[in-house]
Amino acid sequence: MKISKKLVFASVGAALMFSACDNSPYPGYEMSESGLYSQFYNHDEAGVTPKEGDVVKLIMSYRNSKDSILFDSKKMGRSEDGTIEFPLTKSTFKASFEEALGTMAVGDSASFKISADSVYLKTFMVQELPAYIEKGSMLTFEAKLVKITSKEEAMKEQQKRQEEQKVMMELAKNEEGKIMAKYLEDNKITAKPTASGLIYVETKKGSGSKPTAGSMVKVNYVGMLLDGTIFDTSLEDRAKEAGLYDERRPYEPFEFALGTGQVIPGWDEGIALMTPGSKGKLIIPSELAYGAQGGGPIPPFSSLVFEVELVSFSAAK
Repeated sequence: MKISKKLVFASVGAALMFSACDNSPYPGYEMSESGLYSQFYNHDEAGVTPKEGDVVKLIMSYRNSKDSILFDSKKMGRSEDGTIEFPLTKSTFKASFEEALGTMAVGDSASFKISADSVYLKTFMVQELPAYIEKGSMLTFEAKLVKITSKEEAMKEQQKRQEEQKVMMELAKNEEGKIMAKYLEDNKITAKPTASGLIYVETKKGSGSKPTAGSMVKVNYVGMLLDGTIFDTSLEDRAKEAGLYDERRPYEPFEFALGTGQVIPGWDEGIALMTPGSKGKLIIPSELAYGAQGGGPIPPFSSLVFEVELVSFSAAK
């Protein structure tokens, strides 16, 4: 009886597939030669896969052996479309998630079983496993590859973004003085700046002596951009009004050692002008605040306004 080559190859392929599944302790998952367990829901075998240095954009999540979700890009990511984006790095161990991504093409979706010990100890480089990770267990990664950007194209895009950011920062730097002048005019502030550029406007007099370098001061504050946007406060009611309330933090006077660099220069200088019980405004140019870098909700080259109250202080020891 004659048997076609096509039939022979098909039979061999089927045998290999069943063998791969048989070698896997996880139903539906195939095990590769490196020990990677994978289950593809969609798979373009002819598609282009990412290589080391390429930037991958994907929707992903992973959970521990107790089925608790440890990360979900749809809920914990920063993008509106639920994706996460990062350069594909060299695998830190055999059968890693990096290796898994290297088997995917754009549009592929799959599940992977990966050693939890190796992920945490070799990739995350923690000293010991967290309590929620069982030693010798597997993490289950779910991933859908949305986009691959080549290393070369990613570098071009990064350079373009850096150039655009440089232009925007230069514009912000040039505009800061104009924005400050308009703020002072609109709010009819005529107080003269100190030699550093700080402006202090007292709104309530206190009494007693002023704190000096090393004094432990307690200060209530409301921090704002010049347009009035509140970005931080020690006062619970103002935090709620601004939609910043966080039940995990205490709302109480902020305590620090004056003049030791624990706060921005504008604070070290401004609080030293106050007496206990006094209230006022510190109008701080960016060079005495967060400068060209900005920080969080504070853009680069942003002058800031702080409503402050010196609650009390203890003299330096």
